[in-house]
Amino acid sequence: MARAENKDEAGGVAHLVASLTKALRKQQGLTQAQLADAIGFTASAISGVETCAQPASDAMLVALEPVIGAGLGIFEDARKYVLMEKYPRRFKKFSLMEAGAVTLSSYQSVVVDGLFQTKEYAEALIGGGFPAPTEEKQRELVEARLARRQLFDRDPVAMIELILEESVLRRPFGSREVLRGQLLSLAEDARRENVTVQVLPMERGLRGSYAGDRGPMQLVETKEHQHVVYLEIEDQSLLISDPADVAQLAHRYAKIRSQALSPDESLGLIERLAGDDR
Repeated sequence: MARAENKDEAGGVAHLVASLTKALRKQQGLTQAQLADAIGFTASAISGVETCAQPASDAMLVALEPVIGAGLGIFEDARKYVLMEKYPRRFKKFSLMEAGAVTLSSYQSVVVDGLFQTKEYAEALIGGGFPAPTEEKQRELVEARLARRQLFDRDPVAMIELILEESVLRRPFGSREVLRGQLLSLAEDARRENVTVQVLPMERGLRGSYAGDRGPMQLVETKEHQHVVYLEIEDQSLLISDPADVAQLAHRYAKIRSQALSPDESLGLIERLAGDDR
C-alpha cells in the first residue's frame, strides 16, 4: 500500500525513476490508467511510482521497459539500483560488490546465507525479526534479497562457495515445511557447476580444533581482483579492505573450510535432513 511517508524516505533512484516514468508516459500520450492496463498494474500503482508514494517494484520495472522504455534500457538499468535502495543501509555498499564479484565465499553460523534463501524462508526470517518490519517493508526486503540470486546465473559466471554450520540446517523458521523447502533449494544450488556448499558438523568441536567460533563472514574478490571481507552482527556491519586484516580472515576461513565435510558428504547430509535421499 502506498504511504505518504514513503515520499520522504524515497532515495534519489526512486525519484529519478518517478520522473522518467511520468515523462516517458506523457511523451507517448498515455494516461496513468492506460499505462497501467498496458503493463498489467493498477493506475494507483503507476501514481504511487510517479509520486514516490510507492517506489517501483522489480516486476514493474521489467514491465515498463518494453512499453515506454523507448529502447534505451533505462528501466532495465535502474533495476539493480532500485533494489539496492531497498537494502538496509549497512548492506548497500557490499551489495554492489557482491553483484559484481568474481568469487564469493561465505561462512554462516546462524541462518542460511541470504543469497541462497528461498522466498518462504526469507519471509519467515525477516517477518519474525525484532523489531518486526511493516508488511510493506518486509515485502521490499524479501524482493531485494531474492534479487541477489541473479548472481548464480550471471555472465560472466561467478564462483560461489558457502560453508554452513550443521545447526543452520536444523533450525526451522516459520515451519518445518519452510525449512524442508529451503534444504531442497540449497541442495539444488549445491549441484550447480559454479557453486560449492559444505557443512561444518556439529561435533567438530569435540575434535579439539574448531575455527568457526568467531562468527560468520563473507569474502569477496571483486572484478578488479581486490579482496574484501564483510562482517555483520546485531544490525552493525564492517567492510574490511586492509590487506593484512583480509589475509588473516581469509586464513581463518580456509581453516573453517578444511574442517568442514566434503561437498559430496555435505550434499548427502542436506538431502537426508530434507528427507530427499537419492
